[in-house]
Amino acid sequence: MRITIVSLLAALLAACGAPSTDSSSSTEDKREATTETAMSETDRLNAWFEEKFEEELQFSPIQMTFLGRKDRYGELGDFSEAGAKAQLEWRKTVTEEMKSAFDYEALSDEAKMSYDIWVYETQQAEAGWPYRFNQYPFNQMQGMHTFLPTFLISFHKVESAEDMQAYISRVRELPAAFGELIKLAKASADKGIRPPKFAHEAVIKESKKLIAGAPFADGEDASIWTDMQTEISNLLDSEVIDAEQADTLKAEAKAALIDSFKPAYESVIAWVESDLPNAAVNPTGVGGTQPNGEAYYKHRLWTQTTTDMTADQIHQIGLDEVERLLGEMTALKNRVEFDGDLNAFFEFLNTDSQFRFPNTDEGREMYIAEATAAIDTIKQSLPDYFGRLPKADLVVKRVEPFREQDGAAQHYFPGTPDGSRPGTYYAHLSDMEAMPIPELEVIAYHEGVPGHHMQISIAQELEDVPTFRTQARFTAYIEGWALYSEWLAKEMPGTYEDPYSEFGQLSSEIWRAIRLVVDTGLHAKGWTEQEAVDYFDKNSPVPLTSIKSEIQRYLVIPGQATSYKIGMLKIQELRREAEAELGDAFDIKGFHDTVLGGGALPLELLERRVQRWVDSQKPAA
Repeated sequence: MRITIVSLLAALLAACGAPSTDSSSSTEDKREATTETAMSETDRLNAWFEEKFEEELQFSPIQMTFLGRKDRYGELGDFSEAGAKAQLEWRKTVTEEMKSAFDYEALSDEAKMSYDIWVYETQQAEAGWPYRFNQYPFNQMQGMHTFLPTFLISFHKVESAEDMQAYISRVRELPAAFGELIKLAKASADKGIRPPKFAHEAVIKESKKLIAGAPFADGEDASIWTDMQTEISNLLDSEVIDAEQADTLKAEAKAALIDSFKPAYESVIAWVESDLPNAAVNPTGVGGTQPNGEAYYKHRLWTQTTTDMTADQIHQIGLDEVERLLGEMTALKNRVEFDGDLNAFFEFLNTDSQFRFPNTDEGREMYIAEATAAIDTIKQSLPDYFGRLPKADLVVKRVEPFREQDGAAQHYFPGTPDGSRPGTYYAHLSDMEAMPIPELEVIAYHEGVPGHHMQISIAQELEDVPTFRTQARFTAYIEGWALYSEWLAKEMPGTYEDPYSEFGQLSSEIWRAIRLVVDTGLHAKGWTEQEAVDYFDKNSPVPLTSIKSEIQRYLVIPGQATSYKIGMLKIQELRREAEAELGDAFDIKGFHDTVLGGGALPLELLERRVQRWVDSQKPAA
């Protein structure tokens, strides 16, 4: 049933009612009436959230697919500026509707949290609209040219002939989607906003790789063609379709690739090549290259950290954390009796063959096997630290060849909320020299459990909060949790048993501390790419290939790199405060379930949630 604003207001008036004139009502009766009012208002608000979540979901067929649904399965969605504006206007309108239709004070504490999250998300979306031209739709990290084929190959599930037709239909929508994105990129360029030269070069290389080989030209089958043929063959093998249908589908798929996929990528290549001479070679950040860059970066710091910290404050926190962690690294170096200073130890870790798997397919298989083993080991300890555990399984995979980059950061893609598709930890394994063995464990804990996989899976599986909260994405919380998980793993048996793996944990943490320094350095203090590389290299054992990839990442996604350490520090602070307040009554499982049990939150709301839990755990006076 569709809930209208009129029906909501009518229900609100009915729920509030007139005050009782029965002077004999007990305090307990009043308490029960207050609770009933809160539940009534909460139930109505939660029903409203479910309706609005469904409405908003209709803006994104891609998000529906990520959720395991097949609504609008043959569509990619509207990538136009007008489409984005329509979604924003919808969001603003329904948020005002919510504010006028519900009595905030009559809500339960959890419903107030949901209300505040909804408002916060709307504020972020509205505040971001003036900066729509500041982002780069095509870049080496989050470019749509690699995201869309990854999405089709890895997430568009084919179980019937209709699903395959939907796959083909989505391929045919690529020219329109890329056309809108190119239009946005051109509008940005007209304002003097464009990514650095290295990003342009990567987009050209990746796009050409995607349309190399059959059916576009001679050679081995292209990745997308391999996948489409495999999906059709699987349908045939399972007798879902017959041979004639399979031939028809393959012919349609091939035609869609030649007629739509290839021209779409050729248009991207043509645009980027034409703009290549205008791109900076040794760039600085947005504060010095974009006309409204200073304001844009301030906005990005707010959205990524969910705090009001300034660039200077974040920069100083980074410097302090780097100094602290260098001290811990020096102590560990001395513990293993290494003869030399810390920089010599970094060099030792980067050059000694014991710290790398072979740069061969066998070495890559060894990396995946070891990462899987580390995850399997820590899984055994999770029940001692968490009451909530995810339903969805986790797999470790190598990044697809068309988007794999030497030294690029590992990453995670969620499974489905019902657990039918596992979460995936993706590793870039094209250059095994950039994959130090001492850091294998810590990355597995970050991307897998108890990191991203655990947090995102639990969020998606929550049943006691509105659905929109299960899909909330606040970077400081999400990445802060993953970094906290690396540190938390030190408390669990069977982890970091090798001192070099323990050093890997410190290396990972200082890497995130360095991010605070270099991201703000690039975007607020005018550092060049090379200056940022030099600072990073001086203060960490991270391989130079990975450092260069990292710095280039920060340049095209300003502010995101600051979220990790800021989020981690907040979670650690909340735990220390909870331990201090509760003493022997502190329960680590209760704390973790509280942090994870509400989905992703802005840090100020996370603090409120944890404090509420702490208060509930205090012994009665």
